[in-house]
Amino acid sequence: MNFTLLDKGKDSIKVQVNDLDETLFYPLINELQKDETVAEARYFIGHPQLDKPAIFVKVKSGKPQAAFKRALKALSNQYKGARELFEKELA
Repeated sequence: MNFTLLDKGKDSIKVQVNDLDETLFYPLINELQKDETVAEARYFIGHPQLDKPAIFVKVKSGKPQAAFKRALKALSNQYKGARELFEKELA
């Protein structure tokens, strides 16, 4: 996964997602919205051939980068657990 910082404010960030399939956007946004410190989390697709997707995160408190990292870590743990269960049950 490769991100480019597009905009950074005191309580918000907007990052461009350079090599991520859209199928991961919904779980990432969903995880961000579960975070009590996040005021707003959304993504922008834009034109499919001209624009790269972007994610916007605004927080009530703390740093938006920290909320983004927590969400990515939570997703990583969920997928790791699913992989381990799959390997255990079907190996």
